[in-house]
Amino acid sequence: MKLNIGISEKHLESITSLLSTVLADEMVLYIKTRKFHWNVSGESFMELHKLFEGQYKQLEEYIDEVAERINKLGVKTIGTLTEFAAATTLTESPGKYPSQKNMLQELLADHETLTRHLRKQVELCGTKYKDAGTTDFLTGLMESHETTAWVLRRYLN
Repeated sequence: MKLNIGISEKHLESITSLLSTVLADEMVLYIKTRKFHWNVSGESFMELHKLFEGQYKQLEEYIDEVAERINKLGVKTIGTLTEFAAATTLTESPGKYPSQKNMLQELLADHETLTRHLRKQVELCGTKYKDAGTTDFLTGLMESHETTAWVLRRYLN
């Protein structure tokens, strides 16, 4: 059944493509955060182990919310590792196990990257695509990544 929600089909395609990239980024960041949770060691092991656990659980929620937003707009979500790897803007480091400090720096950089990308996407969804719902949704997601970046930054200062 065709959607009739006040957004053109062309704009819906652009919005859901943009959201698929967000979904892929969230999934890659989730996997990286899990990897760091599993492999952190050293003096602050337990604190960082718990910090990363809280962060990957939050990312699980973001992943589900992004996928549901895509579905609300009438499109099926991507859902394989191949699709996520092809759509993400983030990078991975297979076979590398960074120090605690480097884990924090890498996660901080990724959250800041997502914040910058989301800021651009908020602008596009608001001005170009006239999709207030996705604009609002992405604004909240951006603010959440800003908060996580702030927390990670505090560990590094």
